[in-house]
Amino acid sequence: MRLRGIRRSSNVEVRGGSGSRRAGGKSSLGVAGVLAVLAIGYFTGIDVSSLLQGGNVQQGTTTSAAADDAATEFSAQVLTTTEAVWGKVFREQLNREYVPPRLVIFNGVTQSPCGDASGATGPFYCPADNKAYLDTQFFTALDRQMGAGGDFAAAYVIAHEVAHHVQNQLGILPKVNAARMKASKTEANALTVRLELMADCLSGIWALNVQGLMERGDLEEALNAARKIGDDHLQRQAGRVPQPHTFTHGTSEQRASWFARGYDSGSVGQCDTFAAARL
Repeated sequence: MRLRGIRRSSNVEVRGGSGSRRAGGKSSLGVAGVLAVLAIGYFTGIDVSSLLQGGNVQQGTTTSAAADDAATEFSAQVLTTTEAVWGKVFREQLNREYVPPRLVIFNGVTQSPCGDASGATGPFYCPADNKAYLDTQFFTALDRQMGAGGDFAAAYVIAHEVAHHVQNQLGILPKVNAARMKASKTEANALTVRLELMADCLSGIWALNVQGLMERGDLEEALNAARKIGDDHLQRQAGRVPQPHTFTHGTSEQRASWFARGYDSGSVGQCDTFAAARL
């Protein structure tokens, strides 16, 4: 992804393990050895404690401050592209003004109104404070442990969390959250899958609008990332038989398909997973 010349978004907050700082400062070091296994737990809802007891996961792995700062720079530039894209799409398709979220970039553990943010939770969007939370070490796990490498794959992760903010601004997220509160576990999971697939579709719209920044292979990186974090794939990776009633993000095929739908159509209206008879 060609980001040279792209300014850093001012809507970025960088935090260390216990404090906070503005983007551009030095980052504290953190532990990344268990991140890959914990990411499986985040995306599938599986108890991964047993996977951490076999001695196969090396603890104590750290990233350098330079690598952390590079991830922060990259994330801040990608966030800028989302601001430009959704500002345009909101004006042209929705006749509304887009108010961007803030992106909290941290290393280790930090706090949010939606709970602690860490490698165990993975990237997430918190509607309570309109902020997306991202541990920079997740990029390493996405590449090395989950097989979804490439800068555009990492950019897709950011775009996906921003898409949840788009859903929040459009009033979709609070309605779904209210419905989930009244639903059974299986029904709530099904609603969450539709929410997540919509975010994948919206991420595809973002990708379509940054084509000028894309390099050869970038689109496939994003589609590969979508497949690698499908519920069925991750449950198999964890040694489980896929259990559709526990899915919260959709299958690999569904995630890639809805991302492609957004990319091909460029239309917010085409991303209405709640109106789709079949996902």
